[in-house]
Amino acid sequence: MLVAGTLAFAAAAGGLWGVPSLRSALRPQPAPALEPDVCIVAPPTPYDPASGLPPTAARPIPVDARCPVCGMFPARSPDWAAQVIFRNGDAQFFDSPLSLFMYLQDVVRYSPGRNARDIMAHYVTDTARPAAAGGARWTDALSAYYVHGSSARGPMRAGNLPAFSTREAAQAFAAQRGGTVLAFGAVDAPLIAQLAGPGGHNHP
Repeated sequence: MLVAGTLAFAAAAGGLWGVPSLRSALRPQPAPALEPDVCIVAPPTPYDPASGLPPTAARPIPVDARCPVCGMFPARSPDWAAQVIFRNGDAQFFDSPLSLFMYLQDVVRYSPGRNARDIMAHYVTDTARPAAAGGARWTDALSAYYVHGSSARGPMRAGNLPAFSTREAAQAFAAQRGGTVLAFGAVDAPLIAQLAGPGGHNHP
């Protein structure tokens, strides 16, 4: 009698296990995918009217701002930082002039829905003005001068085009650290590709 009862229970259990919904519920489920711990699209920083700055003026770098090209935090490398400001007041910050040039080559790639015509202002950090001197270190990127091929190494440990507000300051730097002085328009696509290297200077 006991044997028959056991067999009947086993048969019933087997029948239940054959029900698709029960079998599916008891089967181990895969863990949900986690968000990748990288910055895929760096969000812009909106204009803050309370700052008292004109909408197109250069701004302090927020500590949580991410470079849209490489994913780094520009606030950690203020001597190399750059920024652009859009018509609506949003700003994007960059870890180096090289990242800025890469961004300007393909704005829509790094900031979907925007294009270069939306940019109202471009700024780079003037390498000749030490942080201890105080005051604004930002200078207009379009009228700045850049040194290519010097011994200076930027945030990505590569030649990241240190910037200067005057040609004379750039020439003085090149005389000490090596390199060639270039105006903004002379930093062309082949040079940018060379400096970016095989990895493209991009984050995943």
